[in-house]
Amino acid sequence: MGASVGAVIPVSAPVRVAAQLRSAADGTVPLVHRGPDAVYVDVAGRCVGLVGTRATAVPCALRSTLDRLPDVAGASMRDGVLRLDDEPLVVGRLVDVRVQGLHPKLAAQPTISGAVVDSSRAAELIGRGDGLTPYGDDVLCGWLAVMRAAGIETPEVDAAVRELASTTTLLSATLLDCAMAGEAVPEFVAWLAGTGPVEDVERIGHSSGRGLVEGARLALSGLERVAA
Repeated sequence: MGASVGAVIPVSAPVRVAAQLRSAADGTVPLVHRGPDAVYVDVAGRCVGLVGTRATAVPCALRSTLDRLPDVAGASMRDGVLRLDDEPLVVGRLVDVRVQGLHPKLAAQPTISGAVVDSSRAAELIGRGDGLTPYGDDVLCGWLAVMRAAGIETPEVDAAVRELASTTTLLSATLLDCAMAGEAVPEFVAWLAGTGPVEDVERIGHSSGRGLVEGARLALSGLERVAA
């Protein structure tokens, strides 16, 4: 497939990402990561991505229908539109990336025993591991997303995450912010809602999916103890 359609790359956008881009100042933005399946840039201290059909649709990324992304040398913002080199990413549709609640069947699934995540445990997890999204951050994202799906706020953990966000990667810090807002990848949202299998989540990335599931089951275990 070609790199663009006409002079633009059409994309769909999570609601908060679209709002962030509309309010962003004009100018060059740094590249965080570039590859044939995903490109990430730094827009005012927050990671924004463009993903192709083979990449995980993370909640901070614009989604394209490209099988392979174009080679990118630079990125910029102009009039609320992100441009890769000089090709604008034009948002044609908004997507809801929020968790949609917990399906009752999850309560019957085996859970991991252990302490409920608190601010101290969160501080131990942030940045622990390798890659663009360290495993400890993936665990925290799973835990936070389940808590939001259950309608539970976690102000102390949120404060710890925000305080230590600079100690992990920009992409991971952004995904933690997404999780605090109840946003997650579609496979995880579907699993929590009971419309998709956990195996789809576990297959994400090298270990990211397993981290999400571990965090989710920690949260579910804590919810079961509270209910009991």
